[in-house]
Amino acid sequence: MAWKIHSSIQKKVDRFGITVDEVILPNGEEKTFSYLDFAKGVCILPITKNGEVICIKQYRHSLKSWLWELPAGMIDKTDPSPMDTAKRELEEETGYSAEHWLELGSFYPSPGSTSEEIFLFAAAGLNPSEQNLETSEQIELHKLTMEELKTLIKQGDFKHGAGLAAILRYKFITE
Repeated sequence: MAWKIHSSIQKKVDRFGITVDEVILPNGEEKTFSYLDFAKGVCILPITKNGEVICIKQYRHSLKSWLWELPAGMIDKTDPSPMDTAKRELEEETGYSAEHWLELGSFYPSPGSTSEEIFLFAAAGLNPSEQNLETSEQIELHKLTMEELKTLIKQGDFKHGAGLAAILRYKFITE
């Protein structure tokens, strides 16, 4: 049985939407349920011709720390598809374009608190292009072997959820 929405309020704070729903549960109980309305996004696993992965180390202000990540970004209204966003984000964040793309599906990183959906891709046949960072992006590029990336993951140093999902999907699809 679905929850019945008695009333709903939407607010916009910067790039986030916040929804507060007054709901009636299937058992008749009334609850307030809130969540972030967050734009859909993409995450890309870029693999070089030598089998290395282009990872980024990016400063994340919300954590006041640098994180190992894969290139990723929000789908904006000007992009006709998640694939178009993935191509744009790969080039903007890494300065590479890709000849070959593999769709790895999508996932919901935190469905209990956000409506966000992230589409995953692997990119190969990389060619140097021009990096075009946003003013708020501080990014270092690193080429890592799959073994080095695996070590970062095992040690708990690679914590980027979308990146972990992309790597896992890629491994399951290509094995």
